[in-house]
Amino acid sequence: MSALAPLVSPSAVVTRLRAAGCVFAEDEARLILATARTPDDAARMVDQRAVGLPLEHVLGWAEFCGLRIAVDPGVFVPRRRTEHLVRQAAALSGGHSPVIVDLCCGSGAVGAALLAALPGAQLHAADIDPAAVRCARRNLAADVPVHEGDLYAPLPAALRGRVDVLVANAPYVPTEQIEFLPPEARVHEPHVALDGGSDGLAVQRRVAAEALAWLAPGGHLLVETSRRQAAATAAWFTHAGLIAEVSHDEDLHATVVSGRRP
Repeated sequence: MSALAPLVSPSAVVTRLRAAGCVFAEDEARLILATARTPDDAARMVDQRAVGLPLEHVLGWAEFCGLRIAVDPGVFVPRRRTEHLVRQAAALSGGHSPVIVDLCCGSGAVGAALLAALPGAQLHAADIDPAAVRCARRNLAADVPVHEGDLYAPLPAALRGRVDVLVANAPYVPTEQIEFLPPEARVHEPHVALDGGSDGLAVQRRVAAEALAWLAPGGHLLVETSRRQAAATAAWFTHAGLIAEVSHDEDLHATVVSGRRP
């Protein structure tokens, strides 16, 4: 606990969070009290969490691949399962100083983790949401370009045919299923980061359709998806001219489809 612990009762915070339905109330109380700078700050944060604001938005950060990633209000919260996407992308990078593009970058968590894992990598990130772009610029070094726009549209033309690793944590929730998501996501995260169209694959199809033009020979496209959607995603990769593979991580409940340019 922080120095606030004598001033703010940890047990009272746990009780309040538990009453609000927080399953991991003890852990959340510890994080809130360790992050808050004053008792009033702690009280405000507890109130925010109790009414359903995602813990990461309350804290202002999320832990991802061992990094502390800033997460601004209204920005998609990086999930632990997406660490599988990072590991797969790093493994397929080719062992040199790769050129990496992170589409649908959100907070920039995936790009930041890949830069930490691959010293010397050249990264470009992009997102259509201005709030996400601002947040990603906070999380990435000043010399990393973060472009605002729709998928490939804002990327420099000079990257065509040069990208070794193209990652896209694109939305893959079918539109009609968004209403069944937990309120933390459905209410507080941008729908543009969740809504994958009628079958959940609309954005993935667009990413795959243009990937060949941007990838270097032997380069890889990787997307996160669900186990149920993986076969359809892989089929679209194949249709786009990529050699597709599916990878699962049972511990993280994560599925990644990768496609290699021949």
